[in-house]
Amino acid sequence: MESAIGAATGLVGSVVNLLSNELVGAYVASTELGLNSVEIKKDLLRAQALLQEAQTRGAKDNHGLKGLLQELTVKADEAEDALDELHYFIIQDQLDGTRYAVPDLGDDLRGHARHGRHAIRHVVGNCLACFSCSSTMKDDDSGGGRGAAAVPINPLNATKTDSAGQDGPVEKLKFHRVAMSKKIKSVMEELHSLCEPVSKLLCITPHQGSTETAVNLNRPPTGSISAQHTLYGRADIFEGTKDDITSGRFYTETLSVLPVVGPGGIGKTTFAQYLYNDKRIQEHFAVRVWVCVSTDFDVLKLSQQILSCIQGSNSPNQTTSLDQLQISIAEKIMSKRFLIVFDDMWKCSNQGWEDLLAPLRKGETKGNMVLVTTRFPSIAEMVKTTPSIPLKGLESDEFFRFFEAFIFDEKKPEYQGDLASIAQTIAKKLKGSPLAGKTVGRLLRKEISRKHWMEVLENNKWQNQENDDGIMTSLRISYDYLPSHLKKCFQYFALFPEDYKFKNLEITYFWIAIGIIEKDEDYMEQLVENGFLVKENAHWSSQQYYVLHDLLHELSRCVSSQECLNIYDSKRFKADAVPKSIHHLSITIEDNYDVTFTEEMIKLKSKVDIANLRALMIFRRYGETIGEILNDTFKDVEGLRVLFIVVQSPNSFPCDFSKLIHLRYLKLGTWDEVTLPSTLSRLYHLKLLDLSGWHGSYELPRDTSRLISLCHFIAGKKFHCNIAEVGKLKCLKELKEFHVMKESVGYELCELGQLTDLGGELCIRNLEKVTTKDEAMEAKLESKGDLKGLGLVWGSSDAVDGTTKLVDVLDALQPHPYLAALGIIGHGGTSGPSWLCGDINFELLEYLHLEGVSWVTLPPFEYLPQLTSLTLSNIYEVSEIRHVFGGATNKSFLQLKLIVLDSLPELIEWVGVPNDSFARLETIYCRSCPNLRTLPFLREYSAGCYNHLSKLEIFDCPKLSLPPMPHSSTLIFCHVRHSSAELTYSAGNNMYINGYNSGEVDLHNLRKVEKMSITDVSHISMTELNNLKSLRRLDVRRCSFTCHGLQDLVCLQYLTVYNCGVFFPWPTEAAHTIKLFPASLETLEIEGESGMQSMALLSNLKSLRRLDVRRCSITCHGLQDLACLQSVTVKECGNFFLRPIEAAHTIINPLPASLEELEIDGESSMESMALLSNLTCLTDLILVNSENLTVDGFNPLITVNLNSLKMYNRGNCLSRSISADLLSELAVARTNLLPPAGSYQLRELTVDCISAVLVAPICSLLAATLHTLEFWYDHRAESFTEEEERALQLLTSLCFINFMDCPNLLCLPQGLHSLPSLKTLFVQDCPKIRSLDKGDFPTSLECLLVQGCSPGLQEQAKKLKGTEPDFNVILELE
Repeated sequence: MESAIGAATGLVGSVVNLLSNELVGAYVASTELGLNSVEIKKDLLRAQALLQEAQTRGAKDNHGLKGLLQELTVKADEAEDALDELHYFIIQDQLDGTRYAVPDLGDDLRGHARHGRHAIRHVVGNCLACFSCSSTMKDDDSGGGRGAAAVPINPLNATKTDSAGQDGPVEKLKFHRVAMSKKIKSVMEELHSLCEPVSKLLCITPHQGSTETAVNLNRPPTGSISAQHTLYGRADIFEGTKDDITSGRFYTETLSVLPVVGPGGIGKTTFAQYLYNDKRIQEHFAVRVWVCVSTDFDVLKLSQQILSCIQGSNSPNQTTSLDQLQISIAEKIMSKRFLIVFDDMWKCSNQGWEDLLAPLRKGETKGNMVLVTTRFPSIAEMVKTTPSIPLKGLESDEFFRFFEAFIFDEKKPEYQGDLASIAQTIAKKLKGSPLAGKTVGRLLRKEISRKHWMEVLENNKWQNQENDDGIMTSLRISYDYLPSHLKKCFQYFALFPEDYKFKNLEITYFWIAIGIIEKDEDYMEQLVENGFLVKENAHWSSQQYYVLHDLLHELSRCVSSQECLNIYDSKRFKADAVPKSIHHLSITIEDNYDVTFTEEMIKLKSKVDIANLRALMIFRRYGETIGEILNDTFKDVEGLRVLFIVVQSPNSFPCDFSKLIHLRYLKLGTWDEVTLPSTLSRLYHLKLLDLSGWHGSYELPRDTSRLISLCHFIAGKKFHCNIAEVGKLKCLKELKEFHVMKESVGYELCELGQLTDLGGELCIRNLEKVTTKDEAMEAKLESKGDLKGLGLVWGSSDAVDGTTKLVDVLDALQPHPYLAALGIIGHGGTSGPSWLCGDINFELLEYLHLEGVSWVTLPPFEYLPQLTSLTLSNIYEVSEIRHVFGGATNKSFLQLKLIVLDSLPELIEWVGVPNDSFARLETIYCRSCPNLRTLPFLREYSAGCYNHLSKLEIFDCPKLSLPPMPHSSTLIFCHVRHSSAELTYSAGNNMYINGYNSGEVDLHNLRKVEKMSITDVSHISMTELNNLKSLRRLDVRRCSFTCHGLQDLVCLQYLTVYNCGVFFPWPTEAAHTIKLFPASLETLEIEGESGMQSMALLSNLKSLRRLDVRRCSITCHGLQDLACLQSVTVKECGNFFLRPIEAAHTIINPLPASLEELEIDGESSMESMALLSNLTCLTDLILVNSENLTVDGFNPLITVNLNSLKMYNRGNCLSRSISADLLSELAVARTNLLPPAGSYQLRELTVDCISAVLVAPICSLLAATLHTLEFWYDHRAESFTEEEERALQLLTSLCFINFMDCPNLLCLPQGLHSLPSLKTLFVQDCPKIRSLDKGDFPTSLECLLVQGCSPGLQEQAKKLKGTEPDFNVILELE
């Protein structure tokens, strides 16, 4: 019944609106139709008023009335189409100056009109009384008035049709007067005949009562005990809230009100129950009260329940005096900390809430809490004293655990076959809703079988359950609670894809287009307040959009199923299940074509009245097959008000696109080179044209200005500036860009003057072509009160002679005082406009951008009290910004948040501003101001001056006086750079200082910094540095200051010191008395001299895991006790392993046995492998250029766990090979000391001696694991012996082999072709190798690199390119 009333109300309203149009009404009243138009309109108005009242109050089911309403809806639909068609031709007459649709008015039209207005007032004032009486209202037929002259036609000077469009003349639709008159007469008579019986039945049908009452009867009570055994997925929120209550931000407040808000079934009550019964909460509160509010917010009853709970009574207190109740409650809780939960609150007034809380505010203790659970953000906003807890769906993993608990009744899940994957698929559909998880979990529990679960999955069975705790039942209650106008709006969300981002303008005009609302009434915000939508901010811009709560999208499909059809699954779509009453259809399926889809769409054509669809919305581009199906199905559409379509070619448009004369909302998209159809300009009723997704040709039909009903054109600036004679679009509310083009007709400033409703933002370019003040005044910018942003841009043309004319033109472009944003770019006059630089009257201006102007004096910015953003760029004449005497006060720049000063070469100072201005600055950007010395917002003021500053950038301003940087603790980004000096603080935790010696560094504002790099700095306060308790990483490079200890940096984990000669001026003896490093340190890197003499200073670093020491004279004494040390790198230190004289003949292991990675490079003090004998945990060992190293004391067991071993000498150390010595020892020890060959893990081996590796004992040891073998710097090897060839064949797991810098090697091994796993071969800098034959390689080889070899070898490798598709030859490393 409700939907029938709603449909009839909307359509009757549309007919009444059309009849209210003077010319449409005149045609209906014309003598050729012979209708009593006044009587018809009066009865329609009466029916409309009764329908609206029935919609508000609710009417009980009446089958007879329902049938009549359906007939009325059909006829009103036909009448709307007929009258709308007539209106179309009336518009066409106005545009073309013709009179085809002029009515035969007779002599008394004005009298009829006056009588009609009188009758309307009479009907609207009296028809509502019908609901309180059984009699039918009598019509007052009196009226009259003098005859009046016919209403004259005043046609617009429109573009002629023979010049429309790019494709030649656009043929007009012809007006068939006789057929139109017959159609209107017939349908209006039929419609009129239904008005009286419908009105009579509406008067005698009893109303149902308020919607809220009906909802109240269905709300189940709640208690404080949860039926759910575990709280799933809310651990972080739960623990955080508990901490806030018991010891955090609520603990010191007298009374805090914390709302928990979210849609039905999201788990608000469960969350509150667990919080209420938590042990810590119970111990924290002396009094706990649980009250179920529901829809009955009665202060007296709620107060009775509160008092009963406090008293411990099982029955409600019967005191009827609110005053006595409040006094009693206040006395009971006076000295006790209390928690009160108001669960499931549906409504509440401000006064009622204050009355309810009045006695609770009398408590003398701290930390009292009120917890409110509600579906409605508006209620949460009203009651809160602290930000709400918004509950959303559970995360996927937690939700699945929750889901399983209900499937298996809290027992361990036991799946058979693919039931687990089916359950996962079902869970994804439930969008994390706890109520959905409970409902469907219980449904699956009924039968643990694949057949049953697949039926649940494929048929969405949970949507059809009608039990009281079902998903849709719970959500439907929220829907039933909505006022009727919001119910109607909500239904149409069903047509959009899931997770669609709704913009207010687009959805509002969609509702207007289909006729359910007449104008924007802020309905989206009302739906947010009722908990149906969530407002979110776009990541890429400042725009806001709305998102529908997940399962509420399913609800919208349910409640709109008789009117709206969303085809979202081609496999499940069945045309037989579609009601005939469908008027709005959308396609949101993925491009997965199913063979049955064609058959179902053919059926749909016979099931639904395709021609009279009101909305057709195709949201994406489809492949050729589906595209053809859709084109064929919808080729006969005629009555569309809304069309969304993505086209691939001109043939993708509906067949009779030009005949869609009722269209109000058109959204077109393409990714192909498609041109907009010239017939687009014939859609005279179009109110919104959306080309935001159009990426084809930007060319518009030349007569686009014929779209005189167009209010919004959603498209890029390229489209907006391409509308000739845009002034004819008098309804247009936003024009992003306008280009003055005198060489083209229709691009003069006078076009803007005709756009009286223009709002939003407008940029006018090519203003250099405007030569006179009179011409500029034709834009009439001062009268455009809805315009929020204005850009005025001059190009480089010399069309204007003299700066006086430039000033006059700009003066004439004065905007409305309500302007919020203004930009002036490229103006060549010597002074600014009087309206900005003289007597300013822009109290609402928030954004000002001046760029490339030639003004000597800037505007008095202090007279712009709402200014939030100021940009001055490329201004070459201004030397100072000076405020007039008495102009700037401490309130002048209170709202300013952003200042940009860019490329102001002559600017020296900004003066005349009180010290406490700019208190709300958030961003400062200053670049390329070489003479700038002072800025009022960069002085050393009191601590409170920069409480909001978050971003500061100063580039190439060498003379600018700066306070110590960063000068505010609120900064999250600070970048100061001049020449090679730079200071950067980013992301709130990274600090980089490079050569910043001209200014001071203030470290006390960096309490949260975690990473700091200091380079080429001569001084820094070590006291302040040691106060950075959150610092985790410190890099110091080429600095000359001294460190007196870092022990206070308790979070420091990573320290790098590079060429800082006096950084560690600590004697070795200090290690026994002072802890100079924090125990938290895990990585230490020292390169170059730093003042440190011995590793003994590290003795307290029990957490140290990695040590990297290079080119310094430190000795290793003291490392052996660092049990956590895992990685050590020593390069070119000379004395690192040098032992004291007294220990010269004693073998001491200097490194801890825990070590896993060791690299020693160029260390002459490394003389014996015995130093490493305890390192049996090593996984990676690198020994390079250890010229004095011998294998004395070598322990073969250190090689057992190695994954990678690199041993080679280069440069001046080529005379001997440590790898040859060590591998020889390993071969000898193989049979006696080492574990079996299979115990080895070595995968990578790099050596400088081929002959030392290619021996049977070594190769057999490494055969199973060796993956990579590299021979580097072997200047001794010339060829391969038979023994070496045989040994190579043992390396069956070898995948990569590399010969590098082996200058005397004459050939590659002949046995390469026998290595079954070899995939990559590198030959580098081996000039004597002459032969390279593909037959020498195994079939497994995929990649060959030849570099730095003889030209002949390079040429042979080049010939191998392309011999096989999977064989890659590389001649140079890239």
